[in-house]
Amino acid sequence: MNIKQLEQTAKQLRRNIVEMTNISQSGHPTTSMSCIDIMTALYFNEMKHNPKKTEDPNRDRFILSKGHGAPALYVCLAEAGYFPKEELKHLREINHLLQGHPSRSIPGVEIATGSLGQGLSVGNGIAWAGKLDKKDYHTYVMFGDGELHEGQCWESIMATPDFELDNVTLIIDRNRLQNDGWIKDEKQLEPLDKKFEAFGWTVLKIDGHNMQEILKALKEARTDKKPTCIIANTIKGKGVKSIENNPNMHGKPLSKEQYEEAMKELS
Repeated sequence: MNIKQLEQTAKQLRRNIVEMTNISQSGHPTTSMSCIDIMTALYFNEMKHNPKKTEDPNRDRFILSKGHGAPALYVCLAEAGYFPKEELKHLREINHLLQGHPSRSIPGVEIATGSLGQGLSVGNGIAWAGKLDKKDYHTYVMFGDGELHEGQCWESIMATPDFELDNVTLIIDRNRLQNDGWIKDEKQLEPLDKKFEAFGWTVLKIDGHNMQEILKALKEARTDKKPTCIIANTIKGKGVKSIENNPNMHGKPLSKEQYEEAMKELS
């Protein structure tokens, strides 16, 4: 897809996120909306993957460590053809495919996530296996910035350069909000870029809603000879003005009024 097509796809996927969480009256729409531009670029431009060969040993891997952002992953997988889009209407519904957090039972999901902090540890292992097997696949891991309050994140962040895993790209969804409110009020992360650089990473800082910047960063990360961390500055709830940067919208579906507004904005 070209940039315009990717932007239109991301807009439609935002609409799908709002619709599916509205039907289920559960889930994390704002968390999913902050990262959907990046995930659209990954699934429809950058990554090597094939929904007809979900276990292809040469496929690129994507791990959504912030597992509560599952709606973003599900809409991408459905759009790519991993399962019927009809399933999006049955989020968190018993006897249906899409659980509240990613599960290996869902086609296209690499690991079960939701216990925060674990994604890069697994991603490092997958990338190391690729090195040992002489495969050229790339491993992408997405952390939420609130997730960086977990200690295991920093253990794995230190390990990636130590094992010279240049086939790992870590993406930080830097929306500055988490379950308990603004991140700066809970535990300060800055200077985030300098911390990663001190541990041996290449750091790229981008606007996580600018498709051109996203694509450029992903291309650079793939060819860099060091592990790359992309710090993507994003807006939680991006695309619907009434819920953007709203600390009270974590883990909540939109109200009737917000839903109607969202459908107009995303039409």
